[in-house]
Formats: sequence, C-alpha cells, structure tokens
Amino acid sequence: MTDRSLNLRSAAASDDDALWAMLEPIFRAGETYTVPRDASRADALAYWCADGHRVFVAEEAGAPVGSYFLCPNQPGGGAHVCNCGFVTDGRAQGRGVARRMVDHALGQAKAAGYRAMQFNFVVGSNVRALTIWERYGFNVVGRLPGAFRHPRDGYVDALILFKTL
Repeated sequence: MTDRSLNLRSAAASDDDALWAMLEPIFRAGETYTVPRDASRADALAYWCADGHRVFVAEEAGAPVGSYFLCPNQPGGGAHVCNCGFVTDGRAQGRGVARRMVDHALGQAKAAGYRAMQFNFVVGSNVRALTIWERYGFNVVGRLPGAFRHPRDGYVDALILFKTL
C-alpha cells in the first residue's frame, strides 16, 4: 500500500456494517478497549459514533480498512484538548493504516483548534499503539497501576498519554 492508495473520509451511516466488522473482533478480544467484551452491535456503534465524535473511515480501493474518532477530551474548560480512538482491520495491520490515520487525526485536530491530544487509558500491554504514540511524540504523563483487567495478562497498567499540538 502506498500513502496515496488510502483515502480518509468522514464516516456515514452506510459505514455501520464496516465499522462493526472492525470493532467486533477488537471489542470481543477485550485487550485494548474498556468496552464490554459482549457489547452488542448497537452498543459498539453507539460508543464509536457517540454524540460529539467526528468519525472517519480509512479506505483502500473503496474498502474500509480502519477508522478513528475525534472528540473533545473533556467539556468546558478541557474542551481545547481532544481525544481519539483508533481501530484497524486485522487484515490491514502492518501496512501503515494506523500511521496515516494518526497523521490525519493530528491535522484534523489542529484544524479544529485543539491545542493538545490526550489518550486517557492506553493499555500498557498494547505495544503496537504505544510504539506509534511514542513515534509521534506523545509522552506518558500518568500511569494507573493495574487499572485494566486483560483477559490473558491479568491486571496491567493503563497509561495516560499527552501531546501538545
């Protein structure tokens, strides 16, 4: 895949099936998100496409291969800091989809006037995500010892990451 072959666009209601196809295996695995492992399709889509979330889809040759949402991290006095969630289709991992979505998210965040991006609960065993965030200059600003119950690794730390835009 080349960077030019990946198109990033706003999600539409017609993307719900593709979003569910990407979210379901990630949520069922229970290794990276705090969403209940048995979340229904409706609940998963409600989480991903919640009010205030700007949802984007990454597609290759017209087929969705990833998605992310962008939203204020907190209301009111914290609304100048954004938060995101990312998911990549398992068949597209290792092909630069996540990096392109992060590039896009950072650009969208700046254009929307956010001053920083914060990830509130990155599972410490999620090495892929942590490697990407580190590459993009995010700093670990907090550690929540044993805050995530991983289905295989037991209680693992959750990290708070932050980057000024």
